[in-house]
Amino acid sequence: MKYRRFGKTELKMPVLTCGGMRFQQAWKDLPASEVTPENQENLEKVVRRAIELGINHFETARGYGSSEIQLGKALKKFPREEIILQSKVAPSANPAEFEKNLKTTFKRLDIEYLDLFAIHGISNNREWYENGLRCLPVAEKFQKEGRIRCIGFSGHGKNEFKLAAIKTGAFSFINMHYYYVQQAEFESVVVAGAYDMGILIISPNDKGGHLHTPTEKMRGLTAPLTPMQFNDLFCLVRPEVHTLSIGAKAPEDFDEHVKAVEQIDRAREIALPIAGKLDAEIEKVFGEGWLNNYRKGLSGYEKNFNKINIRDILRLYTYAKGLDMVEYGKARYKLMSPDCPWVPGSKAENFTGADLADNLKDSPFAGRIPDMLREAHQMLKPTEQE
Repeated sequence: MKYRRFGKTELKMPVLTCGGMRFQQAWKDLPASEVTPENQENLEKVVRRAIELGINHFETARGYGSSEIQLGKALKKFPREEIILQSKVAPSANPAEFEKNLKTTFKRLDIEYLDLFAIHGISNNREWYENGLRCLPVAEKFQKEGRIRCIGFSGHGKNEFKLAAIKTGAFSFINMHYYYVQQAEFESVVVAGAYDMGILIISPNDKGGHLHTPTEKMRGLTAPLTPMQFNDLFCLVRPEVHTLSIGAKAPEDFDEHVKAVEQIDRAREIALPIAGKLDAEIEKVFGEGWLNNYRKGLSGYEKNFNKINIRDILRLYTYAKGLDMVEYGKARYKLMSPDCPWVPGSKAENFTGADLADNLKDSPFAGRIPDMLREAHQMLKPTEQE
């Protein structure tokens, strides 16, 4: 395993993290008595394999159902001082409720302290951001008591709120999206790096493009690496990026990523030419200049007709049509809703070109985008069975 200094936390962080979002038994809290021996045994095999590989950072959340109680039990079998443990709690309008949830995290993990604690989803939207800052003193109180060592946040929404949270200077690390298929997040990577924050990339396999089930086109273009290995190295090329969260469901789920880590010293010379090949394929489909310019002049979804999330729909459409990543696009598009803080905005339906005229007036592709949005909707919309 390779390690990087995790920003101003000063922790020695493995470049792969064991994420606790996929190995738990249920997405709801369970009492320990309802966890099956089979599921717990598998989770403990995942933990043991991670530690054998030198992955000593485990990351879970209050919102991950039975993950905390199961992970806490598994980690009892290893020296606590050799483990870097992180959990996350979503902000609340009521700090007392946030504190109650945080105490539940400590109880279910059965621990005295967390090495890392993140306010979960603080940048989803303005309400979450403001609630996060309202709850921050609770986390700081726990930190003064020695129960939390470093405070950070997870950022899922707009760069606007991620950047605002970073610039408060109150946080020592960030969990965030940034991958080949989501490079618009790069600004937050750079600014977080300038603030010497630890940077953990979340869900590089799933939200990074369903790379656990890659398309044949992706396989061909990233060879001799697998798409997952390429994406690992693409992210780790950036010195500001310290670790990638691998949501392992079985012990062997780490293997492909470990092979990528073996080549980390050559990440730039290996990954960047592959990225160039992928870019060229997309430009062949969409025309020269599309990748670098399709977001220009587009406002956030809140300002668009019917709150259509034009920027993110075009992103999903770009990779679906350019690299055959249709199933990935469908999975994300299905979740898109003005009421969903994780995938916000409306789908591209029930609009005319005139409806979007003001939203597209500054776009170099204003004449093409309405038809693209209609095609994207037909390509990505859920079927009746879904």
